Amino acid sequence: MTNDPSSPVCYAAQADDAYMGYAPRDELLAALNELLEAERAGAKVALASSKPETNGAYTNLMQRVRADEARWCAMLTCQIGRLGGLPSDETGAFHQKALAIADPLDRLIFLNRGQAWVVRRLEALLRRVRDDDLHRHLKDMLESHRANIEATASYLAIANNPT
Repeated sequence: MTNDPSSPVCYAAQADDAYMGYAPRDELLAALNELLEAERAGAKVALASSKPETNGAYTNLMQRVRADEARWCAMLTCQIGRLGGLPSDETGAFHQKALAIADPLDRLIFLNRGQAWVVRRLEALLRRVRDDDLHRHLKDMLESHRANIEATASYLAIANNPT
């Protein structure tokens, strides 16, 4: 026997998320609902912007973005439910702001800024997500938004510099 004091074994894996520096459940649910509202707004903007009478490449891009936004709405709704939360049925204010922009290219630029906002939110959130399943889905969402930003930037470069 020794006279040295000892402490019990630390089971870090069993520690509370907040104690370990991860976002607690309520904070995660709030962030996921904020993202859901933003994705819903983006999907509605892309749908309204993908009218057949516009440029074919523009319409195709908007249909791609809309499908992607709808995919992430479904994923977020599922994850919120899995965490025991109630998915928001609101649409972010971005929707009305974007639809107020009449020029298709200006609206697309605004939509791309919205995509960049989602990327920043996801980058900040991912560092605080302990749940492996949720982390994987959010990382996929992040990469998808980055790809949409690149595709939109490429389209805008061509549209703004026709040769």
